[in-house]
Amino acid sequence: MNTLYLDLFSGISGDMFLGAMLDLGVDARQLEHELEKLGVHGYHLHVSRQTKGGIAGVKFDVHLESDHHEEDHGPQTTVHGHHGHDRHHGHEHARTFADIRDLIGRSTLSNWVKEKAVAVFQRVAVAEGRIHGQPAEQVHFHELGALDSIVDIVGGCVALDLLGRPRVLASAVVEGTGSVHCAHGRLPLPTPATLEILTARGASVQQCDEPHELVTPTGAALLAEFAESFGPMRDLKPLRTGFGLGTRENRTRPNVLRAILCEAVAGGPHDWETDSISVLETNLDDISGEILGSFVEKALAAGALDVFHTPIQMKKNRPGVLLTVLCAESDADRFTEMLLCETSAFGVRRTVAERRKLRREIVTVRTPFGEIEVKLGRLDGKTVQAAPEFESCHRAAAQAGVPLKCVYEAVLEAAPG
Repeated sequence: MNTLYLDLFSGISGDMFLGAMLDLGVDARQLEHELEKLGVHGYHLHVSRQTKGGIAGVKFDVHLESDHHEEDHGPQTTVHGHHGHDRHHGHEHARTFADIRDLIGRSTLSNWVKEKAVAVFQRVAVAEGRIHGQPAEQVHFHELGALDSIVDIVGGCVALDLLGRPRVLASAVVEGTGSVHCAHGRLPLPTPATLEILTARGASVQQCDEPHELVTPTGAALLAEFAESFGPMRDLKPLRTGFGLGTRENRTRPNVLRAILCEAVAGGPHDWETDSISVLETNLDDISGEILGSFVEKALAAGALDVFHTPIQMKKNRPGVLLTVLCAESDADRFTEMLLCETSAFGVRRTVAERRKLRREIVTVRTPFGEIEVKLGRLDGKTVQAAPEFESCHRAAAQAGVPLKCVYEAVLEAAPG
């Protein structure tokens, strides 16, 4: 799997993201064909090669053909923030998150694109709900409910799908300073919606001396959903670079997003795989075994990589447990909330840990007890671990009427070296 690294030195917006994807090689006609599956009309895409600040790249725009091409979905609620790349939506009607989710759900887009597009919009809805004091389902989008912004978000998901669904990493988020004007008056940068989205994701934000909005809510939501981590490039071999151009002529930096398609390289002399995960920990001395066991089951069912508890000695010589959850960095907030709500924890320690992993492969081997699956771990082309798959071995042992350990021994003997 390739890795997509987003260099956010000049922020990100939905149109800049799509421009960068097209510059990386996503086919514009394929993108347009997939977007037709949304079943909405009244727009056309405009893709052109231009330069911005001396950098050549792709400018992506959605041109609306009419301001009144869709039915009214209810009263409008102005979204905090301002699309910093000078989008003009005319008088399009506001849509709720439920409206947009239904629109995407009715489409013939791939299931992956549907899931990701709804997830991006949900991040915006949750952020807006917190700002306006409303449930996410009832939040009305004005700018982000406009057709061009829907195309930006769904198109961004389609582009990643066409690019092969790469792993996405990003630099620290760079935003401008100052304020923007909206229906509620002047608001500081980052705008409330953008800041809420990035805060919920735990992304680091740096402000530069550019007196403009560099990160739009659309760009923030795409980052929050797809970027696994935020930091410098590490152990990546660049394959090609794409530039997505914005609209502004900035004072201090070109209004471009740099996207670098890379392949992961071995961290050192070995070909092991590398990634980073979040480690969540809390010390507990007042939790029952039943609640602890229930939490472990629930967290694993919710997608935690691992959950375990270790006996420890706490202050005042109290016996307790160290409860640990390992999860993807993008899931850290969700599992932190689960720890605080489902256990007696008053706080959770959170760190990021690097992993080195054997390259894994599941193969089927022939044994006297039939064909059985075994997981192999390879390092530098050699098999250094072989783990028989329990369910496969268990079925074979039951059918043959032999001890499970006999099947395990047979599988390990048959496993390739």
